[in-house]
Amino acid sequence: MITQMNSPRVRMIGSSLPNIPWEDRPKESSAVLWRYSGNPIIRRDATPTSNSIFNSAAVAHQGKFAGVFRVDDTRRIMTLHVGRSEDGFSWQIGDRPIEWKFKDAELSEFVHRYDPRVVRLEDRYYVTWCNGYHGPTIGIGYTYDFEEFHFIENAFLPYNRNGVLFPRKINGKYAMFSRPSDTGHTPFGDIFYSESPDMIHWGSHRFVMKPKPWRWESTKIGAGPIPIETSEGWLLIYHGVLTSCNGYVYSMGAALLDLDQPWKVIHRAAPYLMSPQMPYECVGDVPNVVFPCASLFDPETGRIAIYYGAADTVTGLAFAYVDELIDFVKSNSEI
Repeated sequence: MITQMNSPRVRMIGSSLPNIPWEDRPKESSAVLWRYSGNPIIRRDATPTSNSIFNSAAVAHQGKFAGVFRVDDTRRIMTLHVGRSEDGFSWQIGDRPIEWKFKDAELSEFVHRYDPRVVRLEDRYYVTWCNGYHGPTIGIGYTYDFEEFHFIENAFLPYNRNGVLFPRKINGKYAMFSRPSDTGHTPFGDIFYSESPDMIHWGSHRFVMKPKPWRWESTKIGAGPIPIETSEGWLLIYHGVLTSCNGYVYSMGAALLDLDQPWKVIHRAAPYLMSPQMPYECVGDVPNVVFPCASLFDPETGRIAIYYGAADTVTGLAFAYVDELIDFVKSNSEI
């Protein structure tokens, strides 16, 4: 374990975020990634009709924070709601689902929406999520202000999940990770990369990486937060799933990808970063789940804050330094 310096060695590309939510690592801990002592930061009943709030996305917005949150209501319908926060810790989640504006009324007919990601890209905030359109696929929309939301299109045919956009164009094209799947609770899954000239037509599909047998990520994997551009490559936080004798176990891992060809893996940490170990991660509607969906970072201090769903029930927060995280990935790499 290294001691974080005032100026990080690894440069993260992005705007300064001096008010990033942060808590120092506990003195007794040597973990590369450590949990917020006040977890979970969002309870399952934070709205009048919520059964659970988890697997959600937060971003910096106008000096504060905003995001799109997965809310499963008491009918057990999966919906997306707006959330706002002054400090990134305490969140106010809207009582009603987002009302999307559609150019094509046919696409307004959906079964469910869940597991959103949000990225600031060009002049707006793009939102991706798992959209229930004749099976799970990747919906894409945008907002300028987290008040009005516009639906663009479904990126792929069913079946697909974990659509995660990059924060800038790659070689002049929009870029996104996804995980082709099936109609059910997919017992398989690799990460793929795709490009688009317009956020509508997607192609140039490239294989990125697959699960590893007999590991914490042996069943399936999927991209998590928006990739972080660094001087060492794209830092990808992702989830991996182990099929145990008692069901699935979701953990969090990390990899470094080539900046110009992000489908090429440079380093991939063999150990997980975090596994479900706390009561709120092990006990809930779906036990034993740590599912990262968003990250905030401050290039000036090297601080990273990661939002994750816990046991498909509540939302947690964890912290890391970029230098330590990159060193962990490199020193434990097994591609």
